[in-house]
Amino acid sequence: MKKFKLSLWLLLFVAGLVMAQRGRWREAYISNWETVRTARETPSHSTGTPNWTNEAGFEKDVFTFTRIRYIRAPYGSWSAGDASTDYPDSDLNLSFRLQQMTSIKVDPDARVLDLTDPDLFNYPWIYMVEPGRLQFQDEEVPILRKYLLNGGFLMADDFWGEVHWENFYREIKRVFPDREFTELPMEHPVFHCVFDLKGPKNKLQVPNVRLGAESRYTGVTWEYHDGEECKEVHVRAILDDKGRIMVIATHNTDNGDGWEREGEDDYFFHNFSEKISFPLGINIIFYAMTH
Repeated sequence: MKKFKLSLWLLLFVAGLVMAQRGRWREAYISNWETVRTARETPSHSTGTPNWTNEAGFEKDVFTFTRIRYIRAPYGSWSAGDASTDYPDSDLNLSFRLQQMTSIKVDPDARVLDLTDPDLFNYPWIYMVEPGRLQFQDEEVPILRKYLLNGGFLMADDFWGEVHWENFYREIKRVFPDREFTELPMEHPVFHCVFDLKGPKNKLQVPNVRLGAESRYTGVTWEYHDGEECKEVHVRAILDDKGRIMVIATHNTDNGDGWEREGEDDYFFHNFSEKISFPLGINIIFYAMTH
C-alpha cells in the first residue's frame, strides 16, 4: 500500500509539472503570435469555442476580453509559463459565458494587445496569464501606470508559489513603487457581485485539468513549483486612492484552465469551471466594469 501511495503521488507530481509546462512553449506553435490581433485568428487548442453576433451598429458598445502579450524573462523559474497559455479558448469561452450569464454585451472575437499599442486605452479590462516570468520593457512601465490610474483594470492569473509571486511583485513595483498589494477578504464585493462565492478562500482553487480530474480520487488541487506545495490561494489587489481595484492577482490557482478546458472532462467542468473559474471571472469583470 505504501508503494502504491508513493507511486500515485509521484505520478501526480510529474503530471502537475508537465501540465504547468504545457503553456511554456506554445508561443512557438502559434505562427502569428507576434502579430495576432484577435483570438479568432488562432485555432482552438481544446474542444472548440462558441460564436455569436451582436446587434448591427453596436459592435463597439461591448466588453472585450483583452489579453496582454508580454516578454518572458530569459531567467527565472523554469516552471513559469508564457503570455499565450490557455489561449485562445480561455478568452473566447469566458467571453461567451459572460454574455450568457449577464446582461453585458461581449465582443465575440476578444483581443490580443501589446502594452505599447495605442488601442490599449480603448479596453478597460486587461488580462495577463502566468506572470511568473513576466518582464516589462522600460517603455511599458509608464504606459501601464497611466492606464491603471486612468481607470484601467488588470487581472493576473495562473501563477504558483513564492518564486512566481516574487517575480510578478517585482515587476508591478516598477509600475507602482508607492503602492502595496492587499489581500482581499472573502467579504469583499468582488466575491459576491454576481455569484455569491463562499469561503474559505482555498475553496476557490482551480487546478489544471489533469490534476482537477484526478482530484476526485486524491483531493489534490494544488500544483508543485520550485519545490513548493502551492496550497494557499491568494486574491490580492492594488487599490487607487479611492479604494478602487486597479490590479487583481489570483495566485496559486488556474482560472484560465477552468475557462479553456471546460469541455474536456465532466468532473472538472462541474467542480471547477462551473463552480469556481467562470463565476469568479465573471464577478471580477462585472466589478471592474461597475466601479
